[in-house]
Amino acid sequence: QVQLVESGGGLVQAGGSLRLSCAASGRTFSMYTMGWFRQAPGKEREFVAGISWIGGSTFYADSVKGRFTISRDNAKNTVFLQMDSLKPEDTAVYYCAAARSLRAVVVGAEDFGSWGQGTQVTVSS
Repeated sequence: QVQLVESGGGLVQAGGSLRLSCAASGRTFSMYTMGWFRQAPGKEREFVAGISWIGGSTFYADSVKGRFTISRDNAKNTVFLQMDSLKPEDTAVYYCAAARSLRAVVVGAEDFGSWGQGTQVTVSS
């Protein structure tokens, strides 16, 4: 497993941008599919974006497609989530997660074995 620490959350106005970072420990980071999830108050945790370790392919929830971009820097053991055109409904605690998988697309929370502590993102209207 890897240990994950998120950063970059905060308060932003609607239409603004934030960039989340997730730093991972361990020497096998490049072999993990990385994902971002979020959980709003009173709602279940939901998948936001993922990036495979196989070829670096990316996949997104429909609600963020075209606005959010996930990327990774294997040399720095870090995954990023660039969030643009933010909406109030994007307000949530955002979690970074890591999965060992041979599948090209991994979106289920149950498939991710390592989680960060979360970072709060608040979008004001």
